[in-house]
Amino acid sequence: MNSELDAYDTRILAELQADARLSMAELGRRVHLSQPAVTERVRKLEGAGVITGYRASVDLSKLGYGIRALVRVGRAEYARVVKLVSQTPEVVNAFNVTGEDSWILEIAVIDVPHLDAVVSRFCLLTETSTAIILNVAREHHAMLPPRREDVKPPVGRRKA
Repeated sequence: MNSELDAYDTRILAELQADARLSMAELGRRVHLSQPAVTERVRKLEGAGVITGYRASVDLSKLGYGIRALVRVGRAEYARVVKLVSQTPEVVNAFNVTGEDSWILEIAVIDVPHLDAVVSRFCLLTETSTAIILNVAREHHAMLPPRREDVKPPVGRRKA
């Protein structure tokens, strides 16, 4: 679908990522389309799987989670890690990755004893390494279709 996205679709995606609660009428006004036209485009983006859902962003600290951390989980049986992740409500995101580690988990916990309890569950499977998140510089950044002309070569590299 990426090659089929036009400027209207891109603007719709940008607006919905900034505020998914926009009415179709307001979204249409912002992207300069009628409500029926914008509604049809949103439905097509949903049908094609480009828009996969809508959700509220929540400040975890306001819910009582004082610590967010990244837990690197070493090599372990895939099914065992997936099962433990599904049984651990403190896991916010779980990524199966390449490299020395098999998994990177983002967790939210109340305090250090809670952090120790959660990490200890994964230590029973394999080695882990934990980093507490101190500050967040970017989160939930809006993404639009990539454009080849925006890709810049690394500094100092010349074309041959």
